[in-house]
Amino acid sequence: MTTSLLKIEFSLPPADYDAAVVFLSGAIQHGWEESQAVDGTTHFSTYLENHEAGHAVARQIKELWPGSGIRTEESMSQDWGQSWREFFTPIECGGRFEILPPWLSEEGHDNLTPIIIEPKMAFGTGHHPTTALCLACLADLHRAGHLAKGMEFLDLGTGSGILGIGLAKLGLSGLGLDIDPQATACATENAQINNVADTFRVAVGGINTVSEGTLFQVVVANILSKPLIFMAPDIVRRITPGGCLALSGILVEQAPDVVRAYVRLGLPEPELRVSGDWCALLWTGLPVLEAQRI
Repeated sequence: MTTSLLKIEFSLPPADYDAAVVFLSGAIQHGWEESQAVDGTTHFSTYLENHEAGHAVARQIKELWPGSGIRTEESMSQDWGQSWREFFTPIECGGRFEILPPWLSEEGHDNLTPIIIEPKMAFGTGHHPTTALCLACLADLHRAGHLAKGMEFLDLGTGSGILGIGLAKLGLSGLGLDIDPQATACATENAQINNVADTFRVAVGGINTVSEGTLFQVVVANILSKPLIFMAPDIVRRITPGGCLALSGILVEQAPDVVRAYVRLGLPEPELRVSGDWCALLWTGLPVLEAQRI
């Protein structure tokens, strides 16, 4: 499909790297390319739909980092998929999974489980560190025997379906929910590409669309801290006693607030996984909770 795109390129010194990643993670859902010079300078490159929102991102970058040398280039007839082919690289996660685009699906490593993701303008491709954190959590849970074939899972805020596909490829079956119909269409397509559509069902909706009394042995939610706090009672009420919970999309500085929201409901302190400015919270072997009796 051809569309109007805006290519953004800029470079920053090592001292600004973390701040740039935090900014881009919030502003660009589909990822970006990074390359490093000998002096540690990082060159960032990405494509955005060529509309006001894309130009607004470029203006923010210029305001935040005046010395970044930001450059923008408009293309009125650029193929989005072809643009991604220029810099989409495979991503290894947790020593178990490997995220690949369809055109590299035959080039994966034999010792890694492939997750094939078709790049889309609005949805994640797995380059965000929170996705890698979640997949690493799932890989460790599987190695430790907490995940087993036939278990039921809920992938809340599924986006492009990466986490649900990963769980399905570990032999679990479950449901992916997202409030955005375009996201669920994307996740459904990716489930079909990965041949897990029979065990990974996708639907439009939030946690409240799950019937009361329906429980899952595994719940994963890679969203944002505020929604995770708000939905805490509804989330924990749907976890089977002895089950697992993995939450991500959380900045390290926000983690204490998220932890408090879940500990207040009876969960123990979670395991904290950190990648740069982002973190994931992991619980295993959960007890029967008061929220489940409500």
